[in-house]
Amino acid sequence: MGETQRTGTIVGGVDTHKDLHVAAVADDQDRFLASGSFAATRQGYRLMPAWMQSFGSIQRVGAEATGTYGAGVLRYFQKAGVQVPEAAGPDKHGRRARGKSDDLDAEAAAHAAFAGKRTVTPKPATE
Repeated sequence: MGETQRTGTIVGGVDTHKDLHVAAVADDQDRFLASGSFAATRQGYRLMPAWMQSFGSIQRVGAEATGTYGAGVLRYFQKAGVQVPEAAGPDKHGRRARGKSDDLDAEAAAHAAFAGKRTVTPKPATE
């Protein structure tokens, strides 16, 4: 999480896990900008959007597993008024070509949210 440069609007992606979420941002041309890791805690949920906003205004954030590990991320972003489509995991062909890593999965979620493909509307968050 080094220096950042604001680019206008950005789209985020999150690969969720039990203890640590990996986030990525892409610019308004769907170009990958950066990725970073955040604790799966309230503090991590506060830090993640602040980090994303250092690159630009958040348009939407694709998140994996919004019904399980990503439920907290989903609720936090929705309360902030950010659209959060649920991103399906990367397609198998793409995964074979690029490999598997949390950073790549977060980037794939951002690209999916940007394109509106491989996403679904998550179930409404309950308190």
